[in-house]
Amino acid sequence: MADRRTFNVVVLGLGFLFIFTAFTTCGNVEQTVVKSLENGTFSGSGYHSLGIIYGVFSFSNLLAPTAVAVIGPKIAMFLSGLLYSGYVAVFIAPSTWAFYLTSVLIGIGAAMLWTAQGQFLVENSEASTINRNTGMFWALLQCSMLFGNLYIYLDWNGKAEISDSSRKNIFLSLLVASILGTLSFLVLGNSHHREEEMLSEEEGQSLLSTRVMYKHRANAAVQDAKSEFKTILQLLKAKTILLLSPCMAYSGLELSFYSGVYGTCIGATAQFGEAAKGLIGISGIVVGIGEIVGGGLFGLLCKNNRFRRTSVVFLGMVVHFVAFYLIFLNIPDDAPVVFNTSTQKKPYLAPSVSIALLCSFLLGLGDSCFNTQLYSILGRVYAEQSTPAFAIFKFIQSVFAAVAFFYSGYVLLMWQLLLMVILGFTGTLCFFVVERMQNFSVDLQEY
Repeated sequence: MADRRTFNVVVLGLGFLFIFTAFTTCGNVEQTVVKSLENGTFSGSGYHSLGIIYGVFSFSNLLAPTAVAVIGPKIAMFLSGLLYSGYVAVFIAPSTWAFYLTSVLIGIGAAMLWTAQGQFLVENSEASTINRNTGMFWALLQCSMLFGNLYIYLDWNGKAEISDSSRKNIFLSLLVASILGTLSFLVLGNSHHREEEMLSEEEGQSLLSTRVMYKHRANAAVQDAKSEFKTILQLLKAKTILLLSPCMAYSGLELSFYSGVYGTCIGATAQFGEAAKGLIGISGIVVGIGEIVGGGLFGLLCKNNRFRRTSVVFLGMVVHFVAFYLIFLNIPDDAPVVFNTSTQKKPYLAPSVSIALLCSFLLGLGDSCFNTQLYSILGRVYAEQSTPAFAIFKFIQSVFAAVAFFYSGYVLLMWQLLLMVILGFTGTLCFFVVERMQNFSVDLQEY
């Protein structure tokens, strides 16, 4: 039984590794790809597409648990994987309507995929194995930032322009990876808990038709969703959630910056010459290394009581502020907004590849600081209400990521960085207040 559950977790991690190798690579390069299209009829924006994805994702999160409860996590993940594959396929033969339609669909698919993933992981874990299984899953997922971006570097290095044939080859490869990940979900076995549920349903088949069974399951799911929605509304008024909101919002802004904007800025920097496009791939890899180092390091440090959550969040703020200052000096101010393939303005320093990649690492490291500690404090304060608390976190994070993607194509780099500094500093202060409240009393989560 334990072996089957471990097998399920590994296959789940591999499925996400393949799907997100396609999607994270796609998000990293899509604005650059859109700008290079030799197609007079295409008028889409990579930033707008990512904004739509995160916007739809934030609201779909409220309905996804009901859908997953009705169709089951395995089918939900398979269907979501098909939607991810459809989004990647659009870049092979781009058209504006398909680009934006699949952006909406992948937002819905993402909400179902992550809800189902959480449920499936819990079903295949026990109290003694949940930390190990979560660690294995996240380790495999974080590797998704490495492989697709390495392909981008190898294919684009030394190219001033991205040809149609190069674009098609890259996105065909990413589509194959996404489809492989989607098909791997069909290999997943049922957990012992799920098997018992299915056996009890089979016993009831003689009494109830399949249609009535699904109707009954749907009604139960809707009741659960109503109850959870009420809990979410109650938690939104809680002092702890209100204080953590700026930190959650900041995690959304910096998510959009490192996952879609910064790579585009590097690719648009004229001073990097023919190396600029290949550097987008290397930057994505280095961000991934920062995430992996941070996740591993803080997972170990936080087992030691001497390292408090506040220390890690403070480190994250300092690391990000250093990265923002170096980016401000190293990258031209018009890098996010130019629609020609290169920048017109000159930065304060002569653009340096090593500084640009150091900033990529710092962005990934700082992101892991904030995310690991937000999960940690929510898990501690709302141990009995973790699902609605995490739903609020993903909602606030996704809304702010969506807003950031929409303004990224219009606001100069300096102002984007300044906004993140202000919100990052406010969010860190508020996090300190919450941690201090927790030190005074563990019972302060009652409202």
